[in-house]
Amino acid sequence: MIRTQIQLTEKQAKNLKKIAASRHRSVAELIRQAVDNMIKSAVLVDVEEQRRRALAAAGRFSSGLQDLSTEHDKYLAEAFENK
Repeated sequence: MIRTQIQLTEKQAKNLKKIAASRHRSVAELIRQAVDNMIKSAVLVDVEEQRRRALAAAGRFSSGLQDLSTEHDKYLAEAFENK
């Protein structure tokens, strides 16, 4: 393991210690679990992959509107009014 140093607010440290005690775990273990959860939920897509996905999506959908590119603000406002 690699030792690292972090800074927490007093409130964060206090609450984290309470949670650790209630679960019979160390604060360090809870922090490692939180980091693991963040890593699992993060979507890491490089720039080239983002570009490929954007190009693949371009032109795949049709609104049926002929003036969408010039009147997009009007259609967006209408869509929010109807909700």
